[in-house]
Amino acid sequence: MQQNKYDDPHFFNEYSKMPRSRDGLSAAGEWSAFKAHLPELKNKKILDLGCGYGWHCQYASEQGASTVVGIDLSAKMLEQAQRLCAAENIRYQQSAIETFDAEAASFDLIISSLALHYIQDLDAVFAKAAHLLAPQGELYYSVEHPVFTARAQQDWIYDHEKQPLYWPVDHYFEEGQRETQFLGAHVVKYHRTLETHVMALLKAGFEITALIEPSPTAEMIEKMGWQDELRRPMMLIIKAKKKS
Repeated sequence: MQQNKYDDPHFFNEYSKMPRSRDGLSAAGEWSAFKAHLPELKNKKILDLGCGYGWHCQYASEQGASTVVGIDLSAKMLEQAQRLCAAENIRYQQSAIETFDAEAASFDLIISSLALHYIQDLDAVFAKAAHLLAPQGELYYSVEHPVFTARAQQDWIYDHEKQPLYWPVDHYFEEGQRETQFLGAHVVKYHRTLETHVMALLKAGFEITALIEPSPTAEMIEKMGWQDELRRPMMLIIKAKKKS
């Protein structure tokens, strides 16, 4: 199922108020960990799945990538990306992640930031990524952590003073659709276990080279008030290399 909440004016307006929308990668809690494990980008051909505002495309362009292709289903997202990050070596294309296609072995690196938990058929996406990557090419992505997505509520259990007591994990092994709320709207996500992520990558012909559960830096905790983000993982980052 292809969701396009971001072309709804109200939803897009609410998204535009988020720190990562206003301030870019510097306000993304997982960015320091994601950046630390990025491969060399100079002269690489890069594809960004679900590029949003284009912040990762811009970073890749600034690091000397030869070409960067950013795809997104949302026209509003791509309009904003074009305004913010319109370097000559970046090309944006409106497309669902599931239906995008290009010549085989046409990219050296495929990245995706917080988009693949909206995808129902992850096996198909990984198979397509393997098709699009050159030998030894890499797939590098972040998603919401399975601990975070297990319950549809995606929220803490609070005490009588509305202080978070603990983050409950339930229905972890019941994979599939989760109907939740995000920015005041009904959103569908897909929960899958950590094992499923890893095994799907292996099935598609990848070798896992890094698995990261990022926590915010001390600076981000102080700046954003994210002390509770140290109490449970919110993000999962996986880096995988296509086997020859």
